[in-house]
Amino acid sequence: MSPRKYDFVHRHFIDPAPRWRDQRHPVPAVFLDRDGVVNEEVHYLSKIDDLALIPGTAAAIKQLNDAGIPVMIVTNQSAVARGYLTEAGLRDLHEAMLAMLARAGASVQGIYYSPYHPDGVEGYRRESECRKPGPAMILAAAEDFVISLGDSVLIGDRINDIRAGRAAGTHAVIVKTGHGAKETTWPEAAEADFIADDLQAAVTELFARGVLAR
Repeated sequence: MSPRKYDFVHRHFIDPAPRWRDQRHPVPAVFLDRDGVVNEEVHYLSKIDDLALIPGTAAAIKQLNDAGIPVMIVTNQSAVARGYLTEAGLRDLHEAMLAMLARAGASVQGIYYSPYHPDGVEGYRRESECRKPGPAMILAAAEDFVISLGDSVLIGDRINDIRAGRAAGTHAVIVKTGHGAKETTWPEAAEADFIADDLQAAVTELFARGVLAR
């Protein structure tokens, strides 16, 4: 079998359940930035002790789970490129985050991350299509799962998140948590479908607008 186009994208904890891979029935997905959307923004988060979910996050993700909508995290992690933690340490962080969500009955179906940055060290010092605003993490998820990108949504706290979603062909929402406290005030925030206070408000509005179906 020939390699898939987006095999180069880094992945953690991909759900193998066949219901996400029914070629006859593409489904919408919700793509979430991590820092400032799912967990509290911490400058180059590298320690599990500093990991905390934003209030309402788990409930919002569970609402998506209950509606049968796959949830993916797509996150730039230049902390790896800059040497603040290793990829193994990043995996430990993600495992801890998934455990926090599980305690609230919530789950994500995949985590996609970019460990690269132009100012990184050694092999991590480079540009990459997988680093947002590049769309490769989203496109990798579409390769792993049977996703209808035109019916999907990217929710982030930065303009580059919105641009990654647009480049992949999804809807896009920007939230005021994390870096969104500042970036939602920029003119470029108008590139998003709408601005929401946080993830929970964004999910509620997406269902209310009919962008996502219950």
